[in-house]
Amino acid sequence: MADLQASPDKAPYPRPILAWLVVGVLILAALIAYIDRQVVAIVVDQMKVDLGVGDAQIGWLYGVFAIFYAIAGLPIAWMSDRKSRKHIIAIGIFFWSLMTMACGLSKNFWMVFLARIGVGVGEATLTPATNSLIGDYFPRDKIPLALSIVQAGPIMGSGIAFIIGGYVYGIVEQAKPLTLPFFGALAPWQQTFLYVGAPGLIIAFLFLLIREPIRRTIARPAGSEAGTGSDVSLVNFYRRNARMVVFHHLGFLCFGLLGYAFVFWTVSYFVRVHGMNNADASQIFGWIFLLAGPLGPIFAAMYAARLTQRGKKDANIIAPLVGSLIGVAAVLTIQVMPNPFWAFVFYAPALIFVNSPFAMAYASLTYVTPPALRARVSAVYMFMVSFGMMLGPPIAGMFNEHIFPSDQGVRYSIMCVTLIFGFLGTIFLLLARKPYVRTAADADVWSGEESPIK
Repeated sequence: MADLQASPDKAPYPRPILAWLVVGVLILAALIAYIDRQVVAIVVDQMKVDLGVGDAQIGWLYGVFAIFYAIAGLPIAWMSDRKSRKHIIAIGIFFWSLMTMACGLSKNFWMVFLARIGVGVGEATLTPATNSLIGDYFPRDKIPLALSIVQAGPIMGSGIAFIIGGYVYGIVEQAKPLTLPFFGALAPWQQTFLYVGAPGLIIAFLFLLIREPIRRTIARPAGSEAGTGSDVSLVNFYRRNARMVVFHHLGFLCFGLLGYAFVFWTVSYFVRVHGMNNADASQIFGWIFLLAGPLGPIFAAMYAARLTQRGKKDANIIAPLVGSLIGVAAVLTIQVMPNPFWAFVFYAPALIFVNSPFAMAYASLTYVTPPALRARVSAVYMFMVSFGMMLGPPIAGMFNEHIFPSDQGVRYSIMCVTLIFGFLGTIFLLLARKPYVRTAADADVWSGEESPIK
């Protein structure tokens, strides 16, 4: 389909059926991204043996992904506010899939390390471009629900990663070694990377078929530069909303950190604490993740919509906070369960509510950000929250190695990380409420809805 040209702010939005079709394609892209991102968590113990490293180093394979995911997101966001977003996403999918396969061809820790950098750079294309696209496909009041549904893609991708990854690993573990020219024999964990990375090379081309929507401006800007998308406009947005941005970002960073640590060490938890084999633990966890996880963002979006209808201007902060606190309680409960059956039972509520804040974190920002700034504002948030992704797995890994070094220690490490960062996240989001109300009121002005708060 041909791209649409830019037009004034009053141009009609695309037809709902087309907008929701694009949401479906974005879900598929996010699903692939999280499969390629999470597969490393499935093969942790096998990689440790073959590569000769410890828990903390393995955790940094997720950490280095997060560092470059965050850094690359900033220039990519600048491009997403100006260039074709569908082409940016298509290139990103192709590149990160290629780098996932490169992990499987690596022969030592540092080769995997470098390939994971490539995965992070490629996946950095998706979030800024997605937030910008959704903001132009949907009216402002529909953005939180649309982005929450898009966020179901990563969550389903995480579940499918554990299902497919565990299934593939179980097959290749029993099969004869795969030998390739120039690369030699590949271990089961290496083959798993190859097989899960390959489909993305094809799916990348699907984005060439979608329509690039009209880029919107705002009819009544709050300041002289507000609707232009200039760097001055961006600086003014952050200057006026500094307290909201800081507390918002720190709060969601803390909940993201404990969530990533919890998910990354789950398979190892069942292997070490409950004596399960890797493939079975991965697949059972994956099915629970797939079925329960996507409900979290939907819960948060619907709860936020209900609070908004009651006149709560801080609804987009309160809804994910409530979900996160329920998630913290469920994660702690899992760690004291006496057998894997009961641990898996509590994984359903844990995964529903641990995942509840992620979509609303982006949706709450997109809701209050002028259209021409959305990709860059979401990328700055992505940069900040990526520290949670970067630090969660290795912090828990360091607890495993240095504070709780026994096989049972992984459960205590998860408890410590959950308690510390759950408490901090709660404080920061509570502090974000009042500043967010002011920012939302300003957004009501430039969107033509209400008067600002003085």
